[in-house]
Amino acid sequence: MPHLSRLTSLALAIALLGGAPVLHADQAPIAPPPAADQNAAPLPLDELRTFAEVMDRIKAAYVEPVTDKELLENAIKGMLSNLDPHSAYLDPKAFAELQESTSGEFGGLGIEVGTEDGFIKVVSPIDDTPASKAGIHPGDLIVKIDGKPTKGQSMMEAVERMRGKAGSKIVLTLVREGGKPFDVELTRAVIKVTSVRSQMIDPGYGYIRVTQFQVNTGEEVGKALNKLRKENGKKLSGLVLDLRNNPGGVLQSAVEVADHFLKKGLIVYTKGRIPNSELRFSADPLDASEGVPLVVLINGGSASASEIVAGALQDHKRGIVMGTDSFGKGSVQTVLPLNNDRALKITTALYFTPNGRSIQAQGIVPDVEVARAKLTRESDDPSLKEADLQGHLGNGNGGADRPSQGAPGKAARPQDDDYQLSQALNLLKGLNVTRAD
Repeated sequence: MPHLSRLTSLALAIALLGGAPVLHADQAPIAPPPAADQNAAPLPLDELRTFAEVMDRIKAAYVEPVTDKELLENAIKGMLSNLDPHSAYLDPKAFAELQESTSGEFGGLGIEVGTEDGFIKVVSPIDDTPASKAGIHPGDLIVKIDGKPTKGQSMMEAVERMRGKAGSKIVLTLVREGGKPFDVELTRAVIKVTSVRSQMIDPGYGYIRVTQFQVNTGEEVGKALNKLRKENGKKLSGLVLDLRNNPGGVLQSAVEVADHFLKKGLIVYTKGRIPNSELRFSADPLDASEGVPLVVLINGGSASASEIVAGALQDHKRGIVMGTDSFGKGSVQTVLPLNNDRALKITTALYFTPNGRSIQAQGIVPDVEVARAKLTRESDDPSLKEADLQGHLGNGNGGADRPSQGAPGKAARPQDDDYQLSQALNLLKGLNVTRAD
């Protein structure tokens, strides 16, 4: 009875793989085996027989030889990838790459991806990477990688194909908003993500851009607030926190960033099936932002940790959320290390905003909707003004020189070509006018 013997060994292997030592070891004292198994459902013998039979049929009939080890690895990958788009089995290479991505340096194209209807979908391109420079947009569907279809492929398999040696080329076939497929050629690079950038965008008004939530992002945002305050010489009149096309990252960092703008109250809480997935994070009394008027920019590429920050600030009415609906990834993934440098990345909880809103598959709806648009001048006046002439006399009243808009050497401002950012700045200025009245 070869099938019965094979079934017995497979059942034992599956019981060991599917048992709970990793998840439950630090939650309760280890109970004797009979007591621990009393409430567990019995193993589905019919399905195990089918599993064993499928393995035997593949080994006997598949066009190329395949080992039990390969088949079991593939079965484990299938178990994880069919749970949801964010759960995955990580082999040693994928596990190492995940650790690299949260530390801020990794190789590839700079795209955060998910799955939709069996296709690979772009969640967000990361700033200053081959993907963003090539004009890839959130929501683009990747239908082919180097001419090979992605339909039905797992997210981890697609990511593996897109990664490669820096300097090597790859062609992605994309579909945008139901249009015709088009090809984009990219050159892979070592992706060095600068998590936080900041600058003054107008006298009294600061700008902080968070591209991804890494381990040190909370600390970096605190430093950016101090830097802007020093540059301004006094308390800021307003601040834009830009979370557009931010695919998320480390949960704790999102909490720290939100805490910089809050003095009290809940920031986020999570709910799951296991006790250690029930977490609550609250703000401390310090407010690094000094209560500065705040606009938070989001769009369809703002996901996960970005939505935690935007949702917390929105619920506490700490700032005005502007832009378009966010991505809607309201689930928490936990990485569970296994033996042999492998790991499971598995969804263990859903997170909720302070008011109890689940963001999963819904996203954050902005307080002020501002669609993406391109700013263009109706006409540029090429004529020179007095202030453009070398050696011109200054203004006797002490006013600042006003050269022509097209004068050489005039520095471009970030909001000049960014409609959403310009509207955020206008809103902040309007708030200050209203307060002054």
